[in-house]
Amino acid sequence: MPEQQSRVRVDTAPERPLLASRLSPAVPPQPVLARPRLLRRLDEGAAGPVTLVAAPAGWGKTTLLATWARLDGGTPDVAPGAVVPDSGDLSVPASPVLAWVSVEVGDDASRLWAYLAAALRTATGSAEDGPVPDRPPRPDQLEALAATLAAADRPVLLILDDLHRVADPAALSSVEFLLRHAGQRLGLVIGARAGLHLPLHRLRLAGELTEIGPDELAFTDDEVADLLTAHGAALPAADVRRLRERTGGWPAALRIAALAVRGQPDPGRWVGQFGGDQPEIAGYLREEVLATLDPTEEDLLRRTAVVETVCADLAAALTGRADAGQALADLAGTGGLLHREDTRPPWYRCDPLLADLLRADLARLPGPEVRDLHERAADWYAGDGRPADALRHALTAGRWDLAGDLFVAHWPELIRYDSAPAHAPAPVAPPAEVVRADPEVALAYAAERAFAGDLTAATGHLRAAAEHARDLPVPRRQRFLRLVTALELTVARLADDPVEVRAAAARLLRTRPPDATPTRLADPASPARPDSAPTRLPDSASPPRPDSAPTRLPDSASTAAPTSGGGGAADDADLRAFTGTALGLVELAGGALPTARFVRARAAGREAGRPRTELVATSRAALLLAVRGELRAAEQAAREALGMPPCRGWSCRLDCAYAYLALAQVALLRDQPDEAVANLNLAGPALGVTGGRSGGPDPDADGWPTAVRGEPVAAAVAALCRAHLHRDSGDPAAGQRLLVRTREALVDKPSAVELTGLLRAAEAELRAERGDLDAARDLLADAGTDPVLAVAAAKVELLAGDAAAAGRRLPGWEAPAATAWPLPARLDAGLLDAVLAERAGDGRRAGRLLEQVLDLAGPQGCRRVFTHAGGPVRDLLAAHLDAGTAHFTLVSDLVRGAGPSTARPAAEPRGGLDEPLTERELTILRYLQSILSNVEIASELSLSVNTVKTHVRNIYRKLDATRRREAVRRARELRLI
Repeated sequence: MPEQQSRVRVDTAPERPLLASRLSPAVPPQPVLARPRLLRRLDEGAAGPVTLVAAPAGWGKTTLLATWARLDGGTPDVAPGAVVPDSGDLSVPASPVLAWVSVEVGDDASRLWAYLAAALRTATGSAEDGPVPDRPPRPDQLEALAATLAAADRPVLLILDDLHRVADPAALSSVEFLLRHAGQRLGLVIGARAGLHLPLHRLRLAGELTEIGPDELAFTDDEVADLLTAHGAALPAADVRRLRERTGGWPAALRIAALAVRGQPDPGRWVGQFGGDQPEIAGYLREEVLATLDPTEEDLLRRTAVVETVCADLAAALTGRADAGQALADLAGTGGLLHREDTRPPWYRCDPLLADLLRADLARLPGPEVRDLHERAADWYAGDGRPADALRHALTAGRWDLAGDLFVAHWPELIRYDSAPAHAPAPVAPPAEVVRADPEVALAYAAERAFAGDLTAATGHLRAAAEHARDLPVPRRQRFLRLVTALELTVARLADDPVEVRAAAARLLRTRPPDATPTRLADPASPARPDSAPTRLPDSASPPRPDSAPTRLPDSASTAAPTSGGGGAADDADLRAFTGTALGLVELAGGALPTARFVRARAAGREAGRPRTELVATSRAALLLAVRGELRAAEQAAREALGMPPCRGWSCRLDCAYAYLALAQVALLRDQPDEAVANLNLAGPALGVTGGRSGGPDPDADGWPTAVRGEPVAAAVAALCRAHLHRDSGDPAAGQRLLVRTREALVDKPSAVELTGLLRAAEAELRAERGDLDAARDLLADAGTDPVLAVAAAKVELLAGDAAAAGRRLPGWEAPAATAWPLPARLDAGLLDAVLAERAGDGRRAGRLLEQVLDLAGPQGCRRVFTHAGGPVRDLLAAHLDAGTAHFTLVSDLVRGAGPSTARPAAEPRGGLDEPLTERELTILRYLQSILSNVEIASELSLSVNTVKTHVRNIYRKLDATRRREAVRRARELRLI
């Protein structure tokens, strides 16, 4: 670890005075918190040639470097949130010697070298007439200095703070030369904003650059809480999280907030109103951020602030600039003012507080100019197939005709299926005269408010629109009432009113053409609901306004709603997709497993050309198919869901989480535990799970049952997967505890009968394996006709040594009705039947039964049922191999316990690799399918970013790819993922 010299020698000659303050670490503002995760990253980076801490103003670059330097470049055992003393008493001597130079505006090559020379003399102990020249060195002097550094007993670690202030590229040429020729005895740690004149691309390519950017510098929730506590301004956890979200973790804003919140009588309310338009924040942003920009760049940021995210084409439409794409890339790359999302084409997002300030500036522009920007945005979004964004901007611009047309044409895609918060301000409501002339505009506004989560406003405008239904001509009235009912259903679902959802769905389905195929309203697992419930809009989750009337539509709308005969084939597909998805989500939230409903909704969504609806249905169908053991269909659906265009104005995190959970279940049943863990880790963050992410299952870090409270099926499937992984790792007790917690979380969900059965069966088997047979039997005492519980009961009896009782409990898995069972239960039953036959001395029957089980398992690639069934099944498989089988390769593989996997019964890959991927490269390749950045992948795997980047480059080279999407496509062709 570096050692900071206690003294800095300064040239005091009058012709070249040097400031000692520029040759020692800056004194950071107090209190300064130790941030161990970042200090460790600096430790890791200091082991290589160059570490770059790059971010815009206020991201804590100097504070971090000064804190690290005051700890003498090493990270002792500092607790998170500890206050770092000025004295640096925590210092630990280390082998490299640390030197510090603060760069100032106006430093040319001569001035910069004067400070570099002073720092290097101090670090190397050289005399003034030694190898470090006073002035910018000649080539021979540089070579002599490089040789001196290379021969030094201890390497030098040079910290250059605010290096972006050097405008002359030649000023850094000497530093670059020394870096290349000092025999790895010189390391650089750089703090900068942007625009460095160093060969960063070459360093990245060589794996010699460690980069710490805004994503890592941003404060976490825990760090925000520690900062507030250090300032004497503690807040509840919910307010801490809101403050971190509002600031984007920006350290400067958080310090300002910590100072300001102490005197607030209502800190929670103050946090909710905290924004970039507040004087302290606005002043900092104007002086430190916007003042550094070219006027054209500032104008680009201001005009594009009318939207939340922007791409090159949208920016061009808003600004009229042909070079808007390059300008965005520059602001994201060198300026760091925009965050680039990992999409193709790239989309950019502004920091929340800077966006607040830019929108406040935008609001001061003349009204027609602002409306023109919104109109341009609406037209662009409409042409790009993003109707929700188009509708919001059309309403804001007062384009009532466009808003009404967008709603009528795209209403199924204007439904919110996730809980992502909406930060955009509410558009102005349409005037009464517009609603009278075109009541669909009021429906459009109600849809936009429902999409934004404002159910009170949505209900009010829906009621206002319905009052004009009687004045419409009959054909238009039929369409209008269908749209009213669709919005009723949407508001009811968002308000968590399943009774009204089913009633509205029944009314909506009655508007289908008379010759349409009937649609079942309720799955057998769901309790029946009356079709004729009153036409009522549910109250919103927020308190109603005092002047609000009862949320009941006029009688004219209510009595006319259930009318058949409207619309053609496309409208019918829309109705089937929309109602099927809505009903499926309600049943899923109740703990039911409506597989068939989501499969039908997926097909209808595809038929209607509604990608958002199709994505929701596809992702849920994937998970439910995986639970049933239909692994090929589940994997195909999950891959389709993950491959759908992510940048359509949707938040797809929850959809992706369901797809990853489906892949985890598929991998588990195919006996691919590493793949299962990787996909569980990918699903966790989207579902609010933060524990046990990077390694194997951790019993103390399993937060699934509580974190996924709104998604009980996802929680249960994840718990089942993790419980099996706990068992495989030798800790069945942890798996049992997880299953108990998950099952207890479902006690208030009467529809979760099948789901609870799966959990009970798995828990009973774990208890039996641990020797607690009585508890296992108690769990399965009321198995009834549930095949999963009956098979588990038979397995428990066999574990207890009572083969006769096992045979009595075993249900008839060969009966025609058994085809409706989940495949894992049927395979377990067949294997158990074969084992019992072998024990009874009927080897021929045992072989026939085992072949039937292999016939069922082979096409889906199910292996776990064999590999984790114990010794009797392995003996059966060995004997079956000798007797002859149509599944010779599979059985041989299962008997050996190694060899090529048959988990993917697909066509042979079209080509091979000249150089195979390593295990680590295969793991990272799986993560490349996700939306995670390299930094996030590194965090998931507990690796450095440089290590991940090196593996990614190797993956690209071996797969003959040049970018992530191409590598993933090639890997899928080769069946690597």
